Amino acid sequence: MADKKPIRLGVNIDHVATIRNARGGPHPDPVRAALLVEGAGADGITAHLREDRRHITDDDMRRLKAEIGLPLNFEMAATAEMLQLCTQVQPRACCLVPENRNERTTEGGLDVAGQHNFIAPFVRELTDAGIRVSLFVDPEPAQIEAAKSAGAPVIELHTGAYYEATLKTEPALYKAELEKIRAGAKLADELGLEVHAGHGLTFLNVQPVAAIPEIVELNIGHFLVGEAVFMGLAEAVKEMKRLMSDARTGGLY
Repeated sequence: MADKKPIRLGVNIDHVATIRNARGGPHPDPVRAALLVEGAGADGITAHLREDRRHITDDDMRRLKAEIGLPLNFEMAATAEMLQLCTQVQPRACCLVPENRNERTTEGGLDVAGQHNFIAPFVRELTDAGIRVSLFVDPEPAQIEAAKSAGAPVIELHTGAYYEATLKTEPALYKAELEKIRAGAKLADELGLEVHAGHGLTFLNVQPVAAIPEIVELNIGHFLVGEAVFMGLAEAVKEMKRLMSDARTGGLY
């Protein structure tokens, strides 16, 4: 079993850009948000550059790389356009995710098992460019094993089904989804993969996931940007960090 090492918080600042783009103009600035998040104690910044540029833009990615001190995680679909942009920006890390233009948000993990021969060359090219690659996958053994085979050193477990289960009054469903994450994290760790997780995590549901010892990073965005309306972005980040740390070290789960 993995030791209970400290757990990192990566903050996705996409939806600061969503608010900016709803009105047009430069405000609110996602780079300013990233700097505020950095000052509040976050460990990394994630931004998803979508094909339709619905929130983050190419210029945002370049400015983030140039102006923030935290590691930048460039979230993107596996396309030739995104590969070119990512290698130009040179972030610390890149997370490959599935992308559907009609979706509101990422709806599931990447099908690495079914698209292994398509995904593996992207992993190689990004790795050769000095960028650390993670694959966003559902907590399913076949997908985790395929991620290892594709050459990625990191996976990010999709916690969306767990989030949906927490909204329902069905304890058995909630426990089953949490157990899938636990089992997936354990398998990935045994395969030598670094394990991250994210999607739908909030103050109310983050602690059981943060307590899983094999998971070393959580990436959280939409909830924190939304909560900033009520308590401020810096305070929201600090509270999420506190909850994660307490779950990790306090033996709560």
